Amino acid sequence: MAQDSLFEAPGSGPGGEDSRSERAQRYFHPGAHAPLAARMRPRTLDEVVGQEHLLGAGRPLRRLIEGSGEASVILYGPPGTGKTTIASLISAATGDHFIALSALSSGVKEVRAVIDRARTDLIHGVRTVLFIDEVHRFSKTQQDALLSAVENRTVLLVAATTENPSFAVVAPLLSRSLILQLETLSEDDIRTVVDRALVDPRGLAGRVRATSEAVDQLVRLAGGDARRALTYVEAAAEAVAEGGEITVDTVKSNVNRAIVRYDRDGDQHYDIVSAFIKSIRGSDVDAALHYLARMIDAGEDPRFIARRLVVHSSEDIGMADPAALQIAVAAAQAVQLIGMPEARINLAQATIYLATAPKSASVIRAIDAALDDVKRGRIGTVPAHLRDGHYEGAKKLGNAVGYRYPHDDPRGVVQQDYLPEELREAVYYQPTEHGGEKRISGYLGRLRRIIRGAK
Repeated sequence: MAQDSLFEAPGSGPGGEDSRSERAQRYFHPGAHAPLAARMRPRTLDEVVGQEHLLGAGRPLRRLIEGSGEASVILYGPPGTGKTTIASLISAATGDHFIALSALSSGVKEVRAVIDRARTDLIHGVRTVLFIDEVHRFSKTQQDALLSAVENRTVLLVAATTENPSFAVVAPLLSRSLILQLETLSEDDIRTVVDRALVDPRGLAGRVRATSEAVDQLVRLAGGDARRALTYVEAAAEAVAEGGEITVDTVKSNVNRAIVRYDRDGDQHYDIVSAFIKSIRGSDVDAALHYLARMIDAGEDPRFIARRLVVHSSEDIGMADPAALQIAVAAAQAVQLIGMPEARINLAQATIYLATAPKSASVIRAIDAALDDVKRGRIGTVPAHLRDGHYEGAKKLGNAVGYRYPHDDPRGVVQQDYLPEELREAVYYQPTEHGGEKRISGYLGRLRRIIRGAK
């Protein structure tokens, strides 16, 4: 087997001097001279922050970490959310032999060699944990080579990826593994990570302090990425003498981000997001791109930007150009698929499209008006002819009796009561004369007159 494709010390293995736990620990926790983010990787389940939805009592992931799980697992989530950490905990608790494959240097030959060795070891009661980071970089052929070993549990696969597994991992491997999605860490989670790194013996061990304002800056800049937060902490700490203090100015001087121009303490975070949306709403494409660039340069989470675009596409454009929603959703999916910095192009394309699209607020006004009636108790009962008639006895109750099938009319629409009696004359959707809504407004009145029997 080619040792340059395996992150395992030559000569180690079942029966060797190093235990499985020691080999896994050496891979995931490389030592005192490693970067702060590597040194601070949690070694126990109690040290893990966030991901409560996966780590609750009785959940499959907790069982794996506690050594009682049997299923292979694919960990999917943004950078810095704990994928490698969780893989390290699983590896330390499960199996007797730990191997990590590099997606960049391992081919099908190396994959098969690992499986052959694992099969031999299993005969002797030794189980292999196979860790593959960035599994999306494995080719289809490499992934296919894993299938039988995963299905037969010759190896316990622990794979990590920032890409959507539905697109990045072959379907047969997906069906043989648990897919666990990790969420972006909250600001409180990141603050816990930063505070711990400042005092933990594996971290900075109290050699420097940090003001609460500096910690807040570091938390915001991290964007939910624990690894990024620790990298920034380390960069700031290197500029402070032992016993000194990391301040906001220290962070500004040593972290390559536009902090001054994007500071939530000064309301800049919300101001810029607001200016971004209002520029799109106002059809000023150049201003919209300017604020987009400021958010990207400041390290804003691109998924946050994409979410705002998706909301805006319906809130301020809606039926004036229904394709706007498709464009915004496509941009959000692109952000998930490829990440930054390339996704800036997709965000820019969506921003340009939305800024130059015809505008209408009729969609949000329509749903809010309908919700207002519901909240005020204007509900009523569903007309009998619209109720479900697909069960025995329904007709005796009058359900579905008298329902008129619109397709039986050559116009495709018939006179019929659809709203409850109390709301027969309600009008919620009122299209504008902008873009595609001009066409809708031309026939919507006729539709309502036919349906409601008006002259």
